[in-house]
Amino acid sequence: MNTFHCQNCGHPIFFENVRCLKCSSDLAFLPDRMTMSAIEPADRADDGAPLWRPKPRPQKRPSAARYRLCHNNAAYQACNFAVPGDDPNPLCVSCRQTHTLPDLSQPDNIQRWYRIESAKRRLFYTLAKMGLLDATPPNGERDGPIFEFLADQPGQQVITGHAQGLITLNVAEADDAERVKRRIEMHEPYRTLLGHLRHEAGHFYWDHLIGPLPDRLERFRELFGDERQDYTQALQAHYSGGQPPGWQDDYVSAYATAHPWEDWAETWAHYLHMVDLLETAASYNTRLTVPGTDSDVEDVINPLEAGAPDFDALVDQWVPVTLLVNSLNRSLGQEDAYPFALSVAALRKLRFVHDVICEKKKEQDAEDAQQAQDAKAAKP
Repeated sequence: MNTFHCQNCGHPIFFENVRCLKCSSDLAFLPDRMTMSAIEPADRADDGAPLWRPKPRPQKRPSAARYRLCHNNAAYQACNFAVPGDDPNPLCVSCRQTHTLPDLSQPDNIQRWYRIESAKRRLFYTLAKMGLLDATPPNGERDGPIFEFLADQPGQQVITGHAQGLITLNVAEADDAERVKRRIEMHEPYRTLLGHLRHEAGHFYWDHLIGPLPDRLERFRELFGDERQDYTQALQAHYSGGQPPGWQDDYVSAYATAHPWEDWAETWAHYLHMVDLLETAASYNTRLTVPGTDSDVEDVINPLEAGAPDFDALVDQWVPVTLLVNSLNRSLGQEDAYPFALSVAALRKLRFVHDVICEKKKEQDAEDAQQAQDAKAAKP
């Protein structure tokens, strides 16, 4: 995740912040600008609702832009995204993706929901930066996957998964103790809320970027296998038979061996791990020298700002950055934050994900440019 700065005082601010710790300015994330901003009260909407505007930099004129705070901010203090003043939807572009909430009359569920939405906003940011969803959909609409967050009921267990554009997450995953328990039972070293959401988003985008396109589907089958094999039987075999020996030679995780769809989703999630970590490193102007080698990494690339970054360049920087992260974790008595070693076969699959996303981003940029040109031509 990128880091930001308060335009009022220059102090560093972070994606989840709602107030600057130095100047006490109110903060909000502005999806139409894809940035965190200090905000201040402005005028009121026609219905009397308070409006906000970006706080002007010193010696600068106030912005004409107007925003409302997301309804989930006013009702639950559970969101820091703003809504453009002319958007008719009371929810921000991330919160409106959530179709079903757990029973919020249960106090524990409010905290679980808050944690899940925080992770989902990070996913939203990355998908929007990569051109995979519209951060400013028109007429109060929403873009990207739809979510439901549910709690187990007597005799009815909620299974996390994806089906026809709807991502379901069991809110128990927001409880640290329960998530660690499942991580150990299922032998999944990277089981986090954000990891879950990235994985399930991979299933959503397979349906949009791979399945409908014969050429990509053929290439997918060459790398990941034939997804037409029975999915239910494949999962049953995985959970009853355990992970196959030597899986590290071909997959990013043991769970990826279950079925080609799961291999894709795990690889997709892994690619998002990669670009987000490199974006964070780049935002801190990270420069590395790997101990015991002559290998230097100067000016880590921000892959979400570099257009179509070279995949090999990302990998060359990814490896030493993960070594640093793991070493820092061990210094604090923690387990490795990145407990993986990527094989040649896994890297080929990651390259495929990279190429698919870059192609989509290129198509989206061309479409946006054409729309801007058409709008300019239509002006009198």
